[in-house]
Amino acid sequence: MKIRKIAFIAISFIFFSAGYSYSADVAKIGVIDFQRILETSSTGKSAQSEINKKGKKMEAELKAKGAAIEEIQKKLERDALVMSKEMRDEKGREVRIKINDIKVLQKKYLSEFRELENRLVTRIKKDVLGLVKEIGKKEGYLLIIEKAGVLYYPNAIDLTDKLIRMYNKREAGKKK
Repeated sequence: MKIRKIAFIAISFIFFSAGYSYSADVAKIGVIDFQRILETSSTGKSAQSEINKKGKKMEAELKAKGAAIEEIQKKLERDALVMSKEMRDEKGREVRIKINDIKVLQKKYLSEFRELENRLVTRIKKDVLGLVKEIGKKEGYLLIIEKAGVLYYPNAIDLTDKLIRMYNKREAGKKK
């Protein structure tokens, strides 16, 4: 009988103290959607605009060079019958060199484009990470994760809109 009372008291103590310790510290968890930050923040829109502008400029230049080569090829086809074999071979070689130059330029542009995109996105990620840490510390979050691998979460823990507002406000302050 005495052992049962002691066991009951011990189990009750453990049960209630464990419940109390868990209920005292509520785990605050937040989720952010980085892709949405890139698409809707003022800095993200500015970066996208810069990337698109650079891409269009590169594309226009490549199209112009491609059109010039097509003109040379058409002229070569028209004049092929009246040219000597050596002249046709020389013009054909010039066209192949120009085509190769365009391919090299295209690879260079693609590399520059990816570098620009990576640089801008990395800068935004760095800024957002700083804000996430600030929110986490200030508001007592246990964990803030990126949405990419999360299958379900309630909208109540989504911090993306709050983060976008803070980021836009901070960036607007820097520009002034």
